[in-house]
Amino acid sequence: MDWQAFGLLDSACAFPSSHPPNRSDKSDLSYLPAYRFACGTPVSPLFSAFHHRTPGPFGLRIKSSPKLQSHIAKGRRVIALEAAALASVQKQLDQSFARAVEAMREVVQSGRKIIVTGIGKSGTIGAKIASTLSSTGASSVVLDAVNASHGDLGMVASGDLVLILSFSGETEEVVRLVPSLKRLGTRIVALTGNPKSFLAREAELHICVHVSREACPLNLAPTASSTAMLAVGDALAMVLLEARGFRKEDFATFHPGGTLGRNLLLKVQDVMRTREQMAILPGSATVNEALALIAKKRAGAAAIVDKKGALAGIYTHGDFTRGYQKDVNIGRAKLAGVMTPKPITVRVDKLAVEVLNIFESHRIGDLIVVDRKNHPVGLVDAQDLAKVKLL
Repeated sequence: MDWQAFGLLDSACAFPSSHPPNRSDKSDLSYLPAYRFACGTPVSPLFSAFHHRTPGPFGLRIKSSPKLQSHIAKGRRVIALEAAALASVQKQLDQSFARAVEAMREVVQSGRKIIVTGIGKSGTIGAKIASTLSSTGASSVVLDAVNASHGDLGMVASGDLVLILSFSGETEEVVRLVPSLKRLGTRIVALTGNPKSFLAREAELHICVHVSREACPLNLAPTASSTAMLAVGDALAMVLLEARGFRKEDFATFHPGGTLGRNLLLKVQDVMRTREQMAILPGSATVNEALALIAKKRAGAAAIVDKKGALAGIYTHGDFTRGYQKDVNIGRAKLAGVMTPKPITVRVDKLAVEVLNIFESHRIGDLIVVDRKNHPVGLVDAQDLAKVKLL
């Protein structure tokens, strides 16, 4: 162990006279302030100042200084101001919001797209709104307001809807876009904090996101206003989602790479071992025959079927282990007499996530997959779930 590394705090902390350090004895760690602090031994005022309230190492409570308490209070004030701004904007939603949702729905259903633009923080919020719209199946792109007049207007087509974000409603770069957007035959929805602004007047629809003040102590940095814009943008996207009848399966289609996508898209048939990889035997077969086939198929269980091929039971390697302890001649027993009848199963057309739920609730290691006629068509081993990242 690097004692010098532990001693880096040495220079910052005086040692109590009641406990003189024994630096020659490497087994005596008491001269290390960090060690004495962890063990509850009195240390210098520098360490004592951090005793009590805030959780620290080894479960100790560290007292916050007035400066730290001030930071917490100011942080809470910022969040309170933004929460108040959201409550205010919530009350401001009116028919313009509803008509904007309908306009967006009409645009999407006609095969057109929603274009979002803004400058500065409004542009950043706009990019997030566009991303949310796209992820919920509403074709949406971001238009760089600065580069729009230098060729980027080429992405705009007649019938598109342009959502413009500007808290002042007078931002020069977006104001210059309006005439061009109108000539191209777009529908314009403006989100501003000023109902009397140029954008509010010129847009087909205006949604007011006025807030009384920013959370910034100087009332300058966009904070409460940008939060309000983001919330209204989310509200537009979510209400539009419902208006279009968007389902969680549709959401998964646009998120195939994530955990949610896997849970909503993967079917049982995508994660199961096929019938050819299963050990399937009639009830008249012996335990020894089942064990041989289980080993050959590298499975953990055998499916027992009746004369019509329907599932009658299951026999696992664990069943054999338990049975052998009671009867060393169990290998000669017929499966019909030792199997577990009517085992837990899952339908082949179900979502794979149901397999995980069954494993967790029933504490089993092998799950037989059946079709509508209760014929075994596959097997899911609990260890297989990790391969498809369901665990």
